[in-house]
Amino acid sequence: MAAEFPELALWRLDVDGVLARSPDEVRERLRDLANRFRGAEAMLMRTRPIPHAYRVFFRHIGLDPDAQRTPVEQRALERLMHGGFRSAGVIEDGLTVAIMETGVPVWALDAANLRGDLEVRESEPGDRLVVADDSGPVAVLFGETVPAHAVSRETRRVALYSIQVAGVSSIHVEEALWLAATIVEDIP
Repeated sequence: MAAEFPELALWRLDVDGVLARSPDEVRERLRDLANRFRGAEAMLMRTRPIPHAYRVFFRHIGLDPDAQRTPVEQRALERLMHGGFRSAGVIEDGLTVAIMETGVPVWALDAANLRGDLEVRESEPGDRLVVADDSGPVAVLFGETVPAHAVSRETRRVALYSIQVAGVSSIHVEEALWLAATIVEDIP
């Protein structure tokens, strides 16, 4: 993987967090974000450097970004379809804020169920790419999380992770993780 995609990096940040209803401040932040993000912004999104970098990477790994949308484009579409960003709990809302503010995707896993470091690799030689720990796949790259690793009501520590691709600077990935972490950890 490193030879084929030298600028590909997986970032991880573990934080304390539980599944909970988002506080009023987070729901207000989603409303403000939705008010700033309208149809014209969605149309221009593909031309912006960070979303464009993920579209290019999708094509490099054999995904059609017009069929399987990049995470920021998927959230943008949901916003347009629902007239706003619907609150889905503090963890998911933290991910939405991070993705929409930076264009950098962030996901959450139950940190207690992970073994060792996370990495991007093929599930089998020549097969699809996955995010995996020492015990095996935890999520399809840019796809669904393996249910055993998903955040649940028992989760007390959340592993936030992001994928950095060519054309996306480290500062943007750090900001996305920081944004998500500050929302997830801010729950009493």
